[in-house]
Amino acid sequence: MEQTRTRRMGRECLILFALLLIIVSCKTDKPEPILEDEFAAVIPPEDLKEFGFNLNDYIVKRDTIRNGDSFGLIMERYNVGYSKVFQIAEETRKDFDIRKLQVGKPYTVLCSKDSIQQALSFIYQPNREEYVVLNFKDSIHAFTSRKPIKYVEKEFTGVITSNISQTLSDQGVSLILAYKMSDIYAWSIDFTRLQPNDHFKVIYTDKYIDDTIYAGVDKIKAAYFEHKSEPFYAFEFEIDSDKGIHDYFNEKAHNLRRAFLKAPVEYKRISSRFNLNRRIALYGNKVRPHKGTDFAAAIGTPIRSTANGTVTKSAYTRGNGNYVKIRHNSAYETQYLHMKSQNVKAGQYVKQGDIIGWVGMTGNTSGPHVCYRFWKNGKQVDPFLQKLPQSEPISDSLKVKYLDFIKPLKLQIDAIKIRNSTILDSSPEDLITHLD
Repeated sequence: MEQTRTRRMGRECLILFALLLIIVSCKTDKPEPILEDEFAAVIPPEDLKEFGFNLNDYIVKRDTIRNGDSFGLIMERYNVGYSKVFQIAEETRKDFDIRKLQVGKPYTVLCSKDSIQQALSFIYQPNREEYVVLNFKDSIHAFTSRKPIKYVEKEFTGVITSNISQTLSDQGVSLILAYKMSDIYAWSIDFTRLQPNDHFKVIYTDKYIDDTIYAGVDKIKAAYFEHKSEPFYAFEFEIDSDKGIHDYFNEKAHNLRRAFLKAPVEYKRISSRFNLNRRIALYGNKVRPHKGTDFAAAIGTPIRSTANGTVTKSAYTRGNGNYVKIRHNSAYETQYLHMKSQNVKAGQYVKQGDIIGWVGMTGNTSGPHVCYRFWKNGKQVDPFLQKLPQSEPISDSLKVKYLDFIKPLKLQIDAIKIRNSTILDSSPEDLITHLD
C-alpha cells in the first residue's frame, strides 16, 4: 500500500515538473521576428472592364437572342417589371429600337450583386465591333459605341499554281484578301483566268477587336501583281477627305477602275458567259442564245449596281424572276435577274456599289446566281468585250501629292521578295497569331 502511494506521488511530481518547464520556456523564448516579405501581399482583384463598365461590380450574364425573345421577355428573366420595361423602351427609343433585336446576336446583362440579381444594364451586340448599351441603373439612357480596334500591317507574297484563293488558303490567310484584290484589279486582270507562275505582293492591314479577336482584312494599302509577265501596281489614295472617298491608282496616277464595275457581286464565279451560239441538250441541242453573264453566288449575297444610274424597273416576270434594270446614261443600261428580293424602286437614283438586291433563285433558274445583262445603245452586248469609259482621273491638284504619297509604299513593295506563300508582319513587336 505504501509502495503504491509512493509511485503515485512520483508520477504527480513528474507532471508538475513538465508543466513548470513549459511555463518557463514560454516566458523566456522570444518570438522570431516576422519579415514583411514573408506575407503574401493582399492585392485587390484587378478591374475587369468591358463596354465601359467595371464587370467586378456586377453579376454578369451572357446569352444570345433566341427565337421568340423580346426585350421584355429577357428583362422579365432578370427581375425587371413590365412598367420598368415600358419606361426603358420609351426613354431610349430615339437612340435604339428594342424591337430590332436579331436572333443569334449576343447580349450581356449586368445584374445587381445581391440575392435578387436584378438587371441594371443591357448590352446588345449587332456585330463584333459595335455594341448598344441600355443603362437603367440610376437614370435611363442609351448609347452606341465600338470596341477598341487594333490594325496590324502585314505583307504577303504568293505564286499562282491554280488560283489565288488556293494560294491564300494554303497559308491560312483570309480569302477576303483575294476578293479585295480581285475588286481592285477588276478591269486590269481577269482573276478567273490567272496563269501558273503569275505572282503578287500585297501590303494590307488586318483588324483585331480588343487586341486579340481577329476581325478580318481591313484594307489593302498597296499591291503588285505580275500577270502574263506584265506588272500591275495598285496604291490606295484618299481623293476626297470630306467624304472619305478612297480609290486605287497605279504608279503613273492612272485610275484602276472604270465607270462600270466588272461584276455585280463580290463573292462570285462565272458559271455561264455571254454566248449567242449556245446550244442546250435539254432543248434538243438547239441554239438558245444567252445574252447575259451568270455569276454564281450563295443565296442572300448582296447584288450591287455596277455604275451610277436611275432604276427604270424593279419588278417580277416568270422568266426573269425578281429583277432590276438601271439606265446609266443615254448609251448604257444594265439588268440583274433572279433576285431573292429587290432593295430599290423604280425612279430611284443609285450609285456604283449600292446594294440593289440579293442573290436568289426566282424565275427560270436551276441554281442561285445573278444573270447580269448589259445594253449599249439599245443592244445587248458582252460587257467583257466592251471598251468602257474610264473612271474620273485624279485631279491635277492631287497628282503631285499622290506621287509623293506612294514613293515610300512603292519602295516597300518593291523590296518584298517573292516567296511561295509567305506571310510577314511588318513589325515584329506587333506579331499576332493569325486566327482566321
